[in-house]
Amino acid sequence: MKIAILGSGVIGTTAAYYLARDGHEVTVIDRQPGPALETSYANAGEVSPGYSAPWAGPGVPIKAITWLLMHHSPLVIKPMLDAAMWRWGAAMLRNCTEARYRVNKARMVRLAEYSRDCMMQLRADTGIRYDERMQGTLQLFRTQKQLDGTAKDIEILQQYKVPYQLLDQRGYLQYEPALAEVKHKFVGALRLPGDETGDCFKFTNTLAEMAKGLGVQFRFGVNIRRLSADGSGITGIETDTGTVQADRYLLALGSYSTAMLQPIGLRVPVYPVKGFSITVPITDAARSPESTIMDETHKVAVTRLGERIRVGGTAQLSGFDLQLNEGRRRTLEFVVTDLFPHGGDVSRAEFWTGLRPMTPDGTPIVGPTRHRNLWLATGHGTLGWTMAAGTGRLLADWMAGRKPQIDTEGLTIARYDRASGAPA
Repeated sequence: MKIAILGSGVIGTTAAYYLARDGHEVTVIDRQPGPALETSYANAGEVSPGYSAPWAGPGVPIKAITWLLMHHSPLVIKPMLDAAMWRWGAAMLRNCTEARYRVNKARMVRLAEYSRDCMMQLRADTGIRYDERMQGTLQLFRTQKQLDGTAKDIEILQQYKVPYQLLDQRGYLQYEPALAEVKHKFVGALRLPGDETGDCFKFTNTLAEMAKGLGVQFRFGVNIRRLSADGSGITGIETDTGTVQADRYLLALGSYSTAMLQPIGLRVPVYPVKGFSITVPITDAARSPESTIMDETHKVAVTRLGERIRVGGTAQLSGFDLQLNEGRRRTLEFVVTDLFPHGGDVSRAEFWTGLRPMTPDGTPIVGPTRHRNLWLATGHGTLGWTMAAGTGRLLADWMAGRKPQIDTEGLTIARYDRASGAPA
């Protein structure tokens, strides 16, 4: 079967690998000169199934007001006359109930846990290396209220048999000894030992080379103009170098999926939520993180990637703006120096921004559409790296007509069956 994939981020590239491994003739199309040069380039580095949770939840509207007033705010909203942003925000608010949170988190954990298992098997099959570490995630709490608020998340972790540890100061220092210098700032932590870390850019480029070895053709520097469709399916992809035709098509264009799908009558509520990162060279390994630390107050992740520290976080609603903002950089620098004041040299940090493709309920949109030969893999938000292997394997099985290895309930575009974008 001939398959065309739109997008060479970590999602599109991983799907290409699995589909080619099944013997399909795969072509990947991307406007960039290489793989993983947009959202997958410098993300936080977390492969965190245990930390998979929707941003929409009980109490979030009140928290958002608090965040907006913080000096180092995890949330920034740029006032814009953008109807899509306000529709997305309204749909997110409708998901801020206890019942919706439980449904959405359960869907996300199901895919993320499967993805972790697929990643383990992929490493075993290929020997792929990407500055990976398997030492878990440590979610740090500065207040007792934050620590007490873990109860509902722990309930879902228990439901899906996700291992966890609730730790006091002495407990978390066993795993992150460099925090001893600042232990007075935190009351406790939730550790997720099954989580991993790694360089998404390095992984994607290495896997792309493996995919090429299986016959995948990557067509870089090609601008996708539109999808051509008739009454039942996609007839081709119009690009600036000609029309590409295939038996099946997979769209994995992240935040740009929405505009590409609208002309063929598919409305997906995927909106770009801008994130930032700095990559800091390590100057003292003993005073640097061992794995990933999530500062719950500032919603910033600090991750060890080889001889570098990746610091990623903040959420900015400002459309498709890709300008670097020094205020966001100062927040990231504050968090890493607050946790690891002697670990790295922030004056030599690389500053980056990317657009996270977010759905209002947090769950990505993966699977078939009403167009018989069009499949989607978008809306992974901050968890594209976490869910990449599972998404790729799931799609390879699904597109070939095999029964997926996990329950696919709630993952497809079918859950958005009303024009408002509210979950079905």
